[in-house]
Amino acid sequence: MGGFGAMETLTFDSDDLDRTEEFLSRAYAKMRIGNGTPDSSRARIHRSAIDSVSIDELDLDFDMSYAVTPLGRICLCVVHEGTIEDHVYQGVSDSFGPGDVVSFAPPELSYAGRVHAARYNITMLDPDLLTQVAATADTRRPEPVRLTGHRPLSPAAGDRLRTTIRYVQDHVLADAAVADQPLVASTAAQHLAATVLATFPNTASTDPTGPDRQDAHPAALRRALAYIDDHADRPLTVAQIAEAAHISVRALQYAFRRHLDSTPLAYLRQVRLSHAHDELAAADPEDGSTVTDIAARWGFYHPGRFATLYRHAYDRPPRRTLRDG
Repeated sequence: MGGFGAMETLTFDSDDLDRTEEFLSRAYAKMRIGNGTPDSSRARIHRSAIDSVSIDELDLDFDMSYAVTPLGRICLCVVHEGTIEDHVYQGVSDSFGPGDVVSFAPPELSYAGRVHAARYNITMLDPDLLTQVAATADTRRPEPVRLTGHRPLSPAAGDRLRTTIRYVQDHVLADAAVADQPLVASTAAQHLAATVLATFPNTASTDPTGPDRQDAHPAALRRALAYIDDHADRPLTVAQIAEAAHISVRALQYAFRRHLDSTPLAYLRQVRLSHAHDELAAADPEDGSTVTDIAARWGFYHPGRFATLYRHAYDRPPRRTLRDG
């Protein structure tokens, strides 16, 4: 898949086990599968994907064993119905049922297990996304962030991740016109990555060090604000903003908290909201301009949430700004 934007979808429906194995090997990584219930073997899979994130819904009406080579990606699983049993990778053996949300295995490890007539969701993301949003990404010595556990830190954290996956599915990947907006794609991918970090134990450390506190001075903050103002129309990560300010991500987060009582991404959202406002005021609804299109162009992919943010900032619904100009 190419740069941010270009959404891809694919659908697979077959009761031929060899074809299913071949499809799964192409869609994930080289794997061997087996059928424990030979009287049925139907597999239905639907994938929606943008650059660094793919979300698949799988429905298997048979018991399938699997042995998968390393994916090189973070692979999350949400079980809707049925069970996944004897799921094993180095040092871990576990089973999952309806409602569970787990990380299948570290990107560099192979894994195996059995699916029992299950309907489940597989969400995969590029491991680099974690480093882009994590507070350890030191511009001088960026260390890849890794997940250190496969179960959520708490049931509430698991619920939030499930909600976020569904949110990206329903409000980004359900509409190619929205998903193909570069700012939507980057915002959604970062939102998902940040939620993954908040859900599972990991190596990111958020407490600023002594040097971070020293680096978080007003001049660095001014550089960060200027960079955001100049590049708000492009996909931006916290790591890029920190690099432009010549400080670590942790120092950047600390500077925003200390001087503005905010975060870099909250400020970026505010700047983009202001651009969306200007565009709404200048647009002509007679030309076919819509609130949804303008919001998506500035990275807002949930119309209801955009309307709430907009009303809060401008004391009126975005529709009225578009109508009254």
